[in-house]
Amino acid sequence: MNPRKGRRAFASALAACFTLTALPIPYVADAQQSASPRRVAVLLVGRSVGGDEALEFRRSLRDAGYEEGRDLVIEWQSTNGDHDRLSRLAASLVQSKPDVIVATTTRGVRAVKRATSTIPIVMMVGDPVESGLVASLAHPGGNITGVSTMGTPELWTKRLQLLKETIPRLTRVAVLWSPATPPTPWQAKAMQGLEAAAPSLSLELSFVTVETPLKTGKALSDINRARAQALCVFADAQLSIYRGTLLSLESETGLPAMYSERRFVDDGGLMSYGANRMDQWRRAAAYVDKILKGAKPGDLPIEQPTTFEFVINLKTAKAIGLAIPQSVLLQANDVIR
Repeated sequence: MNPRKGRRAFASALAACFTLTALPIPYVADAQQSASPRRVAVLLVGRSVGGDEALEFRRSLRDAGYEEGRDLVIEWQSTNGDHDRLSRLAASLVQSKPDVIVATTTRGVRAVKRATSTIPIVMMVGDPVESGLVASLAHPGGNITGVSTMGTPELWTKRLQLLKETIPRLTRVAVLWSPATPPTPWQAKAMQGLEAAAPSLSLELSFVTVETPLKTGKALSDINRARAQALCVFADAQLSIYRGTLLSLESETGLPAMYSERRFVDDGGLMSYGANRMDQWRRAAAYVDKILKGAKPGDLPIEQPTTFEFVINLKTAKAIGLAIPQSVLLQANDVIR
């Protein structure tokens, strides 16, 4: 054989060998990447796993193009009202190294924040700035972003106003709250806002503690002692988990009650005014989507609620013998009949 032809043949064979062995490598890497779904951990405080909010969150991620099991795995954890488990659950979620952690309530986010400064956190809390979770709404910085549920004094003032419009002769209101979870800064501020707003509405407030697990006997005595004509329920994560028992206070006293979340009214409470929770979960899913696509949480401004809902349960109004004025019904976003 001609030495030159031999060298050319060897070089061609060698090049072909490198081409054949190199081609599959990028393909294999892509296959491995697509075969590893992203992981989202959800820490619920004062809420049980499942329900309409979880369905809305999953639906929103599906609408964004994620298929559970293929593109995404969601791990749900709940304290179920046991705050002693909070730190352990937060640490456990962080150790599992998810791509994003979604956390509810100020205490829940604070527990996760203590456990990690690197894993992105999408929060749903009352006032993240007042609670010291972030520096500002526009520039949260660090590894936290999400939605403020806007638990401001103005919201509680609005709830008192709606109670007064519903019962024009109202003068005494019992505000129910749980001492098992000392008020966060924004909750304390909300209580101060209630006290400041009461005189302008000619209302006298009595703050009634409700111990958990719920023991309604003492609360009933305190409500009667205060000669309350209506209830305003300061439902934090601790009280929310005992929603059914808490609602029994309204039934036993026969007093109209205002709540901060619609689910109380869906379960038989009289009325609620607050941010739309379904909208909050849709927006949380949008944050998760942005972070999974590469956005840094500290660069994503925290959103405040744009949708509020006033819900009235006319079945409950009839049961306690209360006629809701037409002017109040016209303000409602939804009326349960």
